[in-house]
Order: sequence, then C-alpha cells, then structure tokens
Amino acid sequence: MALGDEDASVDSITLFVALLCACIVIGHLLQKNRWFNESITALVIGLCTGTIILFTSEGKSSHILVFDEQIFFMYLLPPIIFNAGFQVKKKQFFRNFATINLFGAIGTLISFVIITTGSMKLFKILDVGFLDVGDYLAIGAIFSATDSVCTLQVLNQDETPLLYSLVFGEGVVNDATSIVLFNAIQKFDLSNLNSSIFLEFFGNFIYFFLTSTLLGVAVGLFTAYVIKKLYIGRHSTDREIALMILMAYLSYTMAELFSLSSILTVFFCGIVMSHYTWHNVTESSRTTTKHTFATLSFISEVLIFLYVGMDALDIEKWKFVSKSPGTSAGVSSILLGLVLVGRAASIFPLSFISNVIKQSQSDKITFKQQAIIWWAGLMRGSVSIALAYNQFTRAGHTQLRGNAIMITSTITVVLFSTVVFGLLTKPLIRLLLPRKQLHANGHSADSESSLSKSMDLRLPLVANGHSADSERGGESVDSIPRPTSLRMLLATPARTVHYYWRKFDNRFMRPVFGGRGFVPPAPGSPTEPLLR
Repeated sequence: MALGDEDASVDSITLFVALLCACIVIGHLLQKNRWFNESITALVIGLCTGTIILFTSEGKSSHILVFDEQIFFMYLLPPIIFNAGFQVKKKQFFRNFATINLFGAIGTLISFVIITTGSMKLFKILDVGFLDVGDYLAIGAIFSATDSVCTLQVLNQDETPLLYSLVFGEGVVNDATSIVLFNAIQKFDLSNLNSSIFLEFFGNFIYFFLTSTLLGVAVGLFTAYVIKKLYIGRHSTDREIALMILMAYLSYTMAELFSLSSILTVFFCGIVMSHYTWHNVTESSRTTTKHTFATLSFISEVLIFLYVGMDALDIEKWKFVSKSPGTSAGVSSILLGLVLVGRAASIFPLSFISNVIKQSQSDKITFKQQAIIWWAGLMRGSVSIALAYNQFTRAGHTQLRGNAIMITSTITVVLFSTVVFGLLTKPLIRLLLPRKQLHANGHSADSESSLSKSMDLRLPLVANGHSADSERGGESVDSIPRPTSLRMLLATPARTVHYYWRKFDNRFMRPVFGGRGFVPPAPGSPTEPLLR
C-alpha cells in the first residue's frame, strides 16, 4: 500500500487497525440481526469513515491507504483461500465435486461469454467508445467473479450440507477460473482472433487447472511427510505451526512464480494439509493451527470490505465521472443486468444437467436450492475490485476518463450487490428453507431430517466393516441402520468411489504421509491421544 511520510503512515495504520477492531465489535453485536453480517458491517463502516475523511480533508481524499492489487493478491487473498480448503468438509465437497466444477468452471465461462458479448453490444448504445477487445474480455472476467461470503455466513454446513458444499466449492473454483481467464486474456495477442487462438486458450486453461491442483497437492504431501518423519513438535510446537503456515504460503508463491492459478494451488494444499499434516502435529498444535488460519482469514476479509467501503468515495475517480453521470449510471446498470442474466443462464441449465446425471434423489438440486445458489453468485466482491484495479489503474490511480468510469462502475456494482442483495440473503433463505416447528417430543424436524440425511450419507460406507465414524473412534458400525430391502441396497451401493479411495488411502497414503488410523503410533507421538 502506498504510504506517505513515516508519521502519516503510523497515523493511517493506527486508524485503520482501530476501524478493524470496531468492525469486529459491531459485527459481534449484530451477529443475530436478521439483515446485517460481517461483510455489510465492514462496508458500512468504511463508507461512514470515508465520508468523515472526505469532509475533514476538504474533499481531497476519502481513504487513508491507497489500494494496491498486488498487496491484495499476495497477502490478503492467500489466508482466505487456504482456510477455505483447510476447513472444508472433504467428503461432502468431493461427493459433489463434478457439480461444483460444473458450476465453478463451466458456469463461469457461460457468464464470461454473456457479460463480454452483452457489454460489447450495449455499451455501443451508450457511445462508450474508449474500450478495446481486450478491455471487454477483461470486463467479462472481472464480473464473472462471484463473492458468496454473505450466503455462506447464513447457511449451516451441518443443516444443509449439499447446499453449503455447492455454494462454497463453486465460489472457490469460480474465483480461480475468473483469475485464470483474466491472466490468460492479458497474455494473449487479441489483435487477430481466430480458432487457433481459442483452442490454445482452452488448452492453457486446462493446463493451468491441472498443474495448479497438482502443485498444491504436492506441497501439502511434502509438508505432511516432513512433519511426520521429523516429529518437530516433540521439541517445539511453535516450529511445526510455523512450518505449516510457511509451507502453505510457499505453495501460493510457487504458483505465482510458475504463472499458475495460485488460488487453486493454495486451496488444494489446504485440503491435503487438513487430511494428513494436521493429524501429524501435536494436539495443542492442532487447536492452534485451526484457529490461526481461521483468524487470519477473518481479518483479511474484514480488511478488504472495510477498504472497499472507503474507496467507494474516492474523489479522484468521481471527478472524471461527474462530467458524464448518465454514462456512468448506464454502464453500472448494464453490468448489473448482465450479471443477473449471466448467473441465471449458467445455474439453472447446469442444475438441470446435474440432476439428469445424478441417480440418487437426495443428491439432486431442488428448484429452491437452485434459486439460493443463483442468489449467492449475484454478489461481487474483492476479487472483482482487485481485477478492475489491475486492468484500469496504475498503483491505484487513474487519469483517464474511460478507466475512471469502469472503476467507479465496478465499485457501484460491488456496493449495490453486496449491500442490497446481502441484506436480502437471510430473509430469502428463511423464506425458501423455513425452519420447521418443533415436534411434541421436543426434537425439531430439522434435526431429524439432518440425522436421516447423515445416515443416508454413511450407508454406502457400512459395507466391509467401515463407517464414517469408525475412523474417528466414534459409534460402532452396528449402531448404523443397514438397508432392509434389495431396493434400498441398490439405491445405496456398498462399493462407492469414496470406499475405494478410503481403501487406497489407508493402505498406501496414510502409512507414508500420516493421518488417522494408519498404524499404531509410537509412545509420545502426535496421534497417540486419538487412540486412547
């Protein structure tokens, strides 16, 4: 972040940290509010602070720090994405992996095409003539990046595991796809568009996805192997925690170094670390790392939304826009409309395809769930802001009218979608997924339905003496109801992909990289408490 002299820097940072504390306290007080959440709270506080700074500086500035997209991508985004992979419920995520990729990758491409094509056609009506082909393609990538934080703060992954998994997984893959698209657009020569360019673009797109994923898995496995073999926590828990944090960040920087998708890399690194590395550290380190990653992610999210709120009133950009307010309002309206149409054109048709492919009725996506998934992807956030700054500014500043219009339009869409759509998220979800009334026995229908769903998920794992809880040392297999008829057995086959993966994992992966239930540990090892 670009700072002034040393004293001004200390003053700015002090005020910014104080605002972060205020966001946390006020967010806690509004936690049970029907409308507000952490993201909206930080945005509102940022707007109020920006207004005060604007008046005290006599209209010269509205923020205390200047946004730098490199700072965002290198320091703020990694902890958010890594924590998402580290905390995800892996079984539910990979159970819906095909649908998640369908929404996150194919759906993003559909939105990208609609937003790019629509902006090319409709901006001509407004006589917006300052954009070239590369800018229009960049706009498609910028506004294809969703931000489902508001929806995820309302959903509960224990009560609605399928819906939470789809919204959460799609958000991560969507961000990665949007950034890969944006980077690819900047690298290609767009002066001569032909079929070979599109084929090369698609090939690079697949290459980025596969290599980025493999790099994250490789770093996660290497970390697990080193911590398991050296057992660093025997002498210092601080060292094994530091090693996990640094190796997670190393996976992100390595992806940036090799020009890969750092989001996918650090996300899958988080998944692998939670599956293997986390179980190789001492019990105290497990608690510490879990809360450390969650805290870093939380602070980064609040910091981003706080700054976006302040930057929305940046007088430098609005000076250029004030000469043509109708054009700016028209661009913002068109972009918001294209976001709505592009999201609908991707979610509902792809949900239909997913339901046709899936055989299990419980895995199919109902229309109400489709509506929530559609709504979750309407909000635009920090990734869109960062990509827009990357395309239309230099070091957070712009002196061109066209670029200023695009930056202010992006901020307008982000603010409107986050505040207006975010405020309506809780009421919408409660309307579509109402909580059922309590039964006479004191147990809610929700708890019974979630219990039956969890039983359904565990039924395929019952065969051959395996259960979802057995690996945690929980309830025995005999306590789980088994299929009582041939039809139920056919509906819940004993041999699933997850079953074969667990067999391979227990036999080959865990003895090498560690984890739960592989071999009896030596006395004093980090896995000893789990077997007591």
